[in-house]
Amino acid sequence: MPFETLSVTGGSAMKTLPYFCRGEVVKGFGRGSKELGIPTANFAEKIVDRLPADISTGIYYGWGQVGNGEVYKMVMSIGWNPFYKNTKKSMETHIIHEFDKDFYGEILSIVIAGYIRPEKSFDSLGKFKYALISAIHSDIEEAKKQLELPEFQALRDRFFCSPSHKIMNGH
Repeated sequence: MPFETLSVTGGSAMKTLPYFCRGEVVKGFGRGSKELGIPTANFAEKIVDRLPADISTGIYYGWGQVGNGEVYKMVMSIGWNPFYKNTKKSMETHIIHEFDKDFYGEILSIVIAGYIRPEKSFDSLGKFKYALISAIHSDIEEAKKQLELPEFQALRDRFFCSPSHKIMNGH
């Protein structure tokens, strides 16, 4: 499945934000939903490998759209997930919306708008599961708050609601 990436210079400390990418949702490790109750959509390695070098690992916020559906707020982890000792970098997107079913194989389009924090490691899932879940919920609340700002509403409209969106991304 073809995918595209587009970076746009903005007023961010990281030159590549906002950053747009699109690709097929693939099965991840199954931990987001099963262990934490916070489902994530994962991109294939080829998309992760194309991230700009100046995007640090950590937690980001922005907008996401599954297929041609609604555009929702999202948070995303980019990195190694130190608790799980991943050997490959991943991009795990949590769309802030409750979906009726999984959407593996669908095309996920996202625009990363801002950075929340670096990755954290937790000592053990059993003992610190609450701390991890609490940190994720805090990230979600921060994303919701930031994405209400007019500049991020305009960013959503620019990438997802204007006819130029399709032209910008080669369609």
